[in-house]
Amino acid sequence: MTDEATKTSRVRGDGFAGKYLVGRIIDIGCGPDPITPHAEPFDLAHGDAQYVAEVRPNAAYDAVCSSHCLEHMRDVPQALSQWWRLVKPGGYLILVVPDENLYEQGTWPSMFNLDHKATFRIGGESSWSPVSYDIRSLVLSLPAAELLDCEIQDLGYDHRRRRTHIGALGRVAFGLRRRAVAVLRRLGSTGRRAANLASRIFDLMGVPVDQTDGAALAQIQVIARKRTS
Repeated sequence: MTDEATKTSRVRGDGFAGKYLVGRIIDIGCGPDPITPHAEPFDLAHGDAQYVAEVRPNAAYDAVCSSHCLEHMRDVPQALSQWWRLVKPGGYLILVVPDENLYEQGTWPSMFNLDHKATFRIGGESSWSPVSYDIRSLVLSLPAAELLDCEIQDLGYDHRRRRTHIGALGRVAFGLRRRAVAVLRRLGSTGRRAANLASRIFDLMGVPVDQTDGAALAQIQVIARKRTS
């Protein structure tokens, strides 16, 4: 999805921008949907987000934002350390990452995005995922980090449709579902109605679905402030 920031804005209060998005902002991995129109974009065309602190001024940004980018990094702790270096004292780091249980649904490698290299949870000593990070602990390990918010955002997510530990058969079924629904949606209004009916049938069969293809959120938001002393 390319409208992740727009979708997330629905669950942020009216005062969010006035509190966190004032001054110089950089949005890492924002694509065509930055968190705010005045944010400086940093995407593939601008360089490697894994090493952004080597090509952007350190301690220069009032807010460093990133939505659904950290899970694509080759070395998550290193990338997060680089992003944190850009935050000025008193500034903010605003992260959004997929929640591993809501999005990946107990299966690795990711069934819904093959480029994902990590999964994220809040707390817990262990995880079903071999590449899981406790995002709260990860952020708190950053120097001078003060955690302001760490929450699961699941607006529009139907938990009854969530699956766990999807096996090889589930992957095949998901592939069939995705292709069938995509073909039907291209057939105009009649096809869209047929696609909705097919989706309901696949749900009854227990076939997994990526709800974030629609309006649902399945993610964790973290906000940290860099202390001034």
